[in-house]
Amino acid sequence: MNTTLETTADPMPEELAFLGQRLTAFNDGDVGASGRKALAVFARDDAGAVVAGISGYTAWGWLYVQWLWVDERLRGQRMARKMLDAAEHEAVTRGCRNAWIDTFNPVAARTYQRHGYQPFGTLADFPVCRDRIFLRKTLVGG
Repeated sequence: MNTTLETTADPMPEELAFLGQRLTAFNDGDVGASGRKALAVFARDDAGAVVAGISGYTAWGWLYVQWLWVDERLRGQRMARKMLDAAEHEAVTRGCRNAWIDTFNPVAARTYQRHGYQPFGTLADFPVCRDRIFLRKTLVGG
């Protein structure tokens, strides 16, 4: 088989979907079905606008919090804690026993640690002059 390599900053959505489907099929055969399911928590103001939120997913008995954002006007009011509580509760309902999150913001890392997350690894200089911190938390059975 002859192949060529293509590098692009603008991949076609259907090709990305194809990659995801193929990797999912491989992983399902290797370690079992992930049961991956999106999970989001939103805080909205009186007008219905999103002023804070979490986006992630549950898979293989884990909650992964990919994004967590809080509008500056709500920071310091325990909004991250409230959203994490809601996401973790839903994750436990889905059968998850653990959660993980990563950040390169030291303030966020301290917030997550106050919420029971413990660091398990770092990537130095990611981004430059910061460390990306990976944290985990046992949700049940620990």
